Formats: sequence, structure tokens, C-alpha cells
Amino acid sequence: MAATPLISVVGNTQSAQAAAVPEVNLTWLEGKPGTAAVSTWGTPWPRATVTKEQTFALSDGTPVQSWPIAYWPDGSVKWTAHAIAPTTPAESYTLVAGAAAAPATPVTVKDEKNHVDVDTGVIRARIRKSGSELVSQVWRGDVEIARKGQLVNIKQNKIEHDSVERDEFLSNIQKVVVEQSGPIRAVVRIEGKHQDKKGKSWLPFTVRLYFYAGAENFRMAHTFVYDRDGQEDFIAGLGVRFRVPMRDASYDRHVRFVGDGHGMLSEAVKGITGLRRDPGAAVRAAQIAGQKLPDPATWDQRVTTRLQYIPEWGDYTLSQLSSEGFTIKKRTKKGQGWISVDQGKRASGFGYVGGVTGGLGFGLNDFWQRHPAQLDVKNAHTEEAEVTVWLWSPEAQPMDLRFYHDGMGQDTYEEQYKGGLEITYEDYEPGFGTPYGIARTNDLTFWALAATPTAQVLGAMADQVRTRPQVINSVEHLVSAKVFGGLFSPVDRAHPVKKVIEDHLDFQFDFYRKQVEERHWYGFWDYGDIMHTFDEDRKVWRYDIGGYAWDNSELSPDLWLWYAFLRSGRADIFRFAEAMTRHTGEVDVYHLGPWAGLGTRHGVQHWADSAKQQRISTASYRRFYYFLTADERTGDLLSELAESEKTFLVLDPIRKIRTEPYTPNPNALSIGFGTDWSGLAAAWLAEWERQGPKAEACHTKLRGTMETIGAQPNGFVQGSGLYDMDTGKFAVAAAPVVSVSHLSAMFGLVEMCAELIDLIEVPAFKSAWLDYCKYYNGTRAEQTARYGAHFGNVSLKQGHARLDAYAAVHLKDDALAARAWQKFMTVDNVWEYAHNGNWTTTKVDSTLNPSTAAPWISTNSTALFGLSAIQNLALVGDKLPSA
Repeated sequence: MAATPLISVVGNTQSAQAAAVPEVNLTWLEGKPGTAAVSTWGTPWPRATVTKEQTFALSDGTPVQSWPIAYWPDGSVKWTAHAIAPTTPAESYTLVAGAAAAPATPVTVKDEKNHVDVDTGVIRARIRKSGSELVSQVWRGDVEIARKGQLVNIKQNKIEHDSVERDEFLSNIQKVVVEQSGPIRAVVRIEGKHQDKKGKSWLPFTVRLYFYAGAENFRMAHTFVYDRDGQEDFIAGLGVRFRVPMRDASYDRHVRFVGDGHGMLSEAVKGITGLRRDPGAAVRAAQIAGQKLPDPATWDQRVTTRLQYIPEWGDYTLSQLSSEGFTIKKRTKKGQGWISVDQGKRASGFGYVGGVTGGLGFGLNDFWQRHPAQLDVKNAHTEEAEVTVWLWSPEAQPMDLRFYHDGMGQDTYEEQYKGGLEITYEDYEPGFGTPYGIARTNDLTFWALAATPTAQVLGAMADQVRTRPQVINSVEHLVSAKVFGGLFSPVDRAHPVKKVIEDHLDFQFDFYRKQVEERHWYGFWDYGDIMHTFDEDRKVWRYDIGGYAWDNSELSPDLWLWYAFLRSGRADIFRFAEAMTRHTGEVDVYHLGPWAGLGTRHGVQHWADSAKQQRISTASYRRFYYFLTADERTGDLLSELAESEKTFLVLDPIRKIRTEPYTPNPNALSIGFGTDWSGLAAAWLAEWERQGPKAEACHTKLRGTMETIGAQPNGFVQGSGLYDMDTGKFAVAAAPVVSVSHLSAMFGLVEMCAELIDLIEVPAFKSAWLDYCKYYNGTRAEQTARYGAHFGNVSLKQGHARLDAYAAVHLKDDALAARAWQKFMTVDNVWEYAHNGNWTTTKVDSTLNPSTAAPWISTNSTALFGLSAIQNLALVGDKLPSA
């Protein structure tokens, strides 16, 4: 939640309202939902337009809740968040200044000593502040629908099958906080650990429960942090469990699983269809529809008198152990044999159990994408059914996070740097390939239902489990607000050269979207990431070759995707970027332990490489999703990084190549001006603009480092400096140095400088950055004349073309604009993408599954091409070459 702005940091808000508040057109990302829906989104505002006191409404009278989540330096509101919960969603909405309509039944929160009660007007939930039950009861009206909501974990002591021991752990609540209390949206955060009966605990969790006015469901955002080194204590099951009271006769109890599309397993606990004796057509039709059956006295008595001989099927399991298949089985009860029901390809992740007097719907987002997942219904034939939504299926092999090789004798820096890195591109170091501190967040939804819904309604619920409804702003408004550095413009094919560039951008995204499917880049820890480099001989991506495997945000594909969405509004790009943000922000970054706040370089496992760096954990990659959705978990990730400069005390990122003696010193920390500082600056900016508890300190660090980078003899070209944690400034070097890396600007520095120059006036910093932009792609003679030496054999000039474009605009230099297009369209290296190149793919039948290949494509080049294309079009799109 954003706090009231600190006047000393962001200025006086009294004079901020200098322009009329514009109306904002809003739509649903994937089109209007087919049933009642809820959504939270963020809307940006031009500087000096909205004060923190401003209220908002939707022009059609739909109730909306609004709150600020970021501020401009003058104190005006930069981003607002909004929440709606329409029973009948409209095709579109218009956000306007004014008083919001009140909901007919506002969500209310009562924060008591031992529990929190939340009431949406349709359902009520009691959230405990201690013990194992997160949600102790859920009612619809006066009917209890669910109880004893717990987190459950099965821990296994070893992977091998000899003498395997399994123990059950349940949630143990340590802290409960009401983060938001209506009138449209309420949020309750629960923190704790999983604990067994002996009091042993592990796997810290943060669960957020979301309730909306008038809604019959609630959402659960489930985050856990893995707090082991992967060598012992293996996760054999991880899930969320509720008990469901079963009040109806067994023939009026129903189980539903929605598979592919709206295909559905639809069964009663005691089936009365297909019997040797017919109870009557009306009776059979009622059971198929999930409706209350007529009194058994009215049935054919040959059935009524033999009901006790019809099996009651109490247990059902749907297991999705891979992205390519699920199975369903059932049994009458524990101790009896399982019966195979059917199988399919990709289940929705939605299920239901209940009867004519009420039941529980439950669903897990990204169910098959994050396999192995599972849905369990047990004891449905008794007075209390048990539902477990398994994030990690206990029927799968235990989660194996052990490092994938034994080091192969790489015991010294020389062996690691000149050995392994040189041959497989993996930067190995003993003890560094640990998963300790990585995390994963999963989204679940639970419905408290008055009766068994129709197949059509269940199908609509499954659709919302698959794809959570999301309201978005128009592209035109996102552009006009000038957020994210103003580095994007709407898609435009009016000019023939623009058309070719736009076609190439579409080609790139569509290629990667298809590769995810063809190469099956799915799985609990993998989904959301993409691969780094292709193997031309095997015709597969180099999934097993060191630093060529999982990409882990190398050269900023996250930025490429988010800017691509901002300018297009495309739903498929949004969902791709969302999955990547969820992955890279959680799995590729440490959240506990000595490296908390650092991310891991690309590798065979997401935590394998020994390079733990700011360039991977950078807040630059998360801010888009946070501001577009107001997602609290992403806000947590931003907050975690506000003091991540402390990581430089723990780990020197260039320890293997540093030649001079160096011991980390809080008053003289060696920090690079490129990938290091850009990551720190992004975190400081996020904390400052969101007005978090460290906002003033972060503003001081931003200004201090900007001033002292600008004061360096060679500005950014100086390469690095000694940072003083007490003053928030770099020491100014006595002599000029030329130290330029091709990577320095490619992990968010370009985008961060564009934003900061617009937010904080430091002329020397702006001059230093414009010089860097101007001279990187310059000639050696030009570099030497300016800095006293040339930059060496720098590369990635196509990716740096956007620096030329930025400098061209600020220096009003048409020659730089021309160079921006020349470096972008006419490339010097085979790994860059030529404007007139052969933009095609080939079909491959020799791989395990038929696939398409484009050996000339690499993720590094794709990200840099995409970012330069998007930013060149936005900055110097009016200065295109003729062809």
C-alpha cells in the first residue's frame, strides 16, 4: 500500500493540480468475462494532473475503489490502483474524476483479537490469527460451506527409494495483517511456516486472501520460500486443504472436474444412472443436472429398496503430472482399490464438490503449465469431504533441487573461469548452486456456492481459473501519461519501413510463444522462463549446456515484453510477460539467506550459476507488472530490494576477475555504474515513488549517486566507483579511467536513466549519460577525443542503437538519429538481426516432437532488437530512412 507522500521528498501537493484529470478508457484484457468477475488494475497519470485527494468513478455507475500507489516528485499522483467486482461485466468502462458509486453490499472487515472476519455480502470467512487453520470457516448466508482451511506439505527425507520417510507439515500462523478493508476490495496477509507434530518447521509462507464486494468467491495468493540447500528435506507434496460439510443424501452429492475446454467429469457420489433397474427418467435427469432428486418413495421401488447396494464413490483424484496429460481415478473409500476413470491433455485446474444445499468450487491458475499439480476430493461419502489443491502433486516424484553435477574438479577460480566458463559458459563455484532462498507464488480461487452449478456456470468458473480477468488501460492513455521513460509509442504500420519493423517484432514474439509450446517450457520451477541459445546441430535449445540454457532475464527479455505490451495492448504478450515476471522475480532471485536481493545468471538450473548479481534481481523487470495490476506480492519483491546495496558487503560480483586487492567496506563498496547501479537505482526509485518506509533514504541515495556519477572525470565511462553506504554517494575518482562493457547498459540502465533524468534534475548526470549514449556507437577516434582512450572492441551495437536515439532527441542531433537507424538496420555481427535478413523458420522432424527452428535467433539478440526497435520508433520514428 502506498503511504501519504513525504513533503520533504516529493514536494508540496497543494499546487499539483495544474491540468484537468483526463478520462481513461478501460477494457478487459481478453474481452468481457462470461460471468461475474473481479479485477484490480493500475492507471498512470501525467505529472501535475492528479492530487492524492482526488476521487474517481466509473461513468456507467459501476462501483469502484481507488487508491494511490505511486507519486511524481511534485507530489502529484503518478499511478492509482482501482478495483471492481461487477456481477454483470460491461464490455468497457470509462474512469473519470468524481465520487464513486457505493456498492450495494460493501465488503466489510472485523479485525478481532483472535481472528479476522470478512463479509462480502454473499459469503463470510473467518481467518484465524494463530494455529494451523488459515480460514477456519466459510459461510454462504447461514450455511457453512467450508472449514479448516490449511496449508499442507509432505516432506521426504531422501530421493532414493530405500528407507524413505515422509512427514506431514501443516501451516502454523505467525502473523496476520489486514492490508485493505473495502468497500470493494479487502486483503488479509497471513505469514507463517509449515510445521509438523513435533514442532519442527520449514518453508516460510505468505498467503494473501482477496475478497470483493458481492462476490461468492475469494482468491488466495500462496507464496512459499524454499529454505533448504536442496541436498536433503525434499518436498513430496505441497498444497491447500479445506473440509466441506456434506449434508445432502449421497445421491444428491456431486463431484466435478473441468478438463480441456469445458469438457467435464460430472458424477454423483452415489450414481443412479445406468443401473439394471431404472429409477425413472425424471430422477436420472435431475441427477445429471445436479439438481435435488425427487423423494425416493416416488422412484421405481426396485431401486429405492436396493440403494444400499449401490457403491458410494468418496474419493476422486485428478493428476496433471506433465503438460501433456492428466488422469482421473476414483475409489469408494480409503483402503479400497482405485478405478481408472479417464484421461485428457490439459485440465483447467478447477473442481467442485457439494450438493443441492451448497458446495465448494476450487481452482489453481496455471495448473498444467506448472505441473505436477493435482486436485483431490476425499471422503465425499461422509459428513465431511476433504478437498486438497496440490501445487506439487504427491503422486509425482519428490521435488529434486540438488545441483546437477559434482563440480568436475573446478576447485579454483582459474579452473572455473578459464575451464568451465570457457567451454560450457557456466560460471561454477562450489556451494553457489543452491536453491536456498528461492520462492514461488501460486494463485488459487475458492467459491462458496449455494448449490451445484450448471455445466455452463462451472465452465465459466474454470475459464476464470485459467485466466484471471484483468482490466487494462488504453494504449493511448499509457503513452500520454509518459511513464516508464516515455520510451514507447503505439503500433504504427503507416510507413513502409515501420511496417517491416512491426512485422519483425510480431515475428519474434510469435516465434517464442510457439517455442514455449513446442519445446514444452513448462513445469513448477521453469514456467515463465525461456531458453538462451539454440543448438544448430541437435536442433534443440541448449537446455543442458551451462550458461546457454535457461535465460534468467539475460539482456532484458522482460523489458522487451513489457514495452511490447504497453504499445500494443495485446493479451498474449501480457500473459507471456506476466508469467516471466512471476518466474524471474521469484525463482531466479534469492529472498532468504546471505544472497537475498541477488539474482542468478543464466544456467541449466535457475539457481546453478555462481554469478549472483543485481542485474538479475533488478526491480526494473517487476515495476511494470506491479503498476499495471497493483499486485501486492510484486510490491513485496520491490520492497525487498530497497537496501540491496548491502549485498555488496557479502559478495563481490567481480571477485573472479578482480586483479587489485579488495575487501568489501561499507564506506568504500566497489559498485559498477552499469548493471550494478541500474539495479540499485531501480529499487530505490520503486521505494521512493511508492512512498514506502525507506522512501526518503532511497531518494537521498538516488540523488547522491546521480550527482557523483555525473562528477566522475569520465562520467559513466569511468565504469565503477567506491560507494559510501553512510552518505549514499560515490567517491569521485582523482583520475579519468575508460572502462566500458557491452553489457553495462543492457540490463535496464537505458530505461532507468530515461526515467531518472525526467524525475530528478541533476545536469551533470544527464550530461554524463548523454555522452555515454553519444559515444558508445561512435568511432574510436571520437571516443578517444572525448575520453582520452577508445572503448575497445565493444559489441551489441544494434542493442545500443536506442542510446543513439535517446541522445538524438535530447541533443537535437539529426546525425545521431540517422546513426540510430543505421546501427539498428545495418548490422556488424551475425548474431544481430538485419532489416533485410531472412526472417524465416524451418520445420524440424528429427527432434523428439515436430518443431520449428530458426538457428539465427538467440534470446540476447531478440531482446535487444525488440527494445531498440520499440524505442527508436518512439524517439526518432519521424526520422526513418526511406527504405
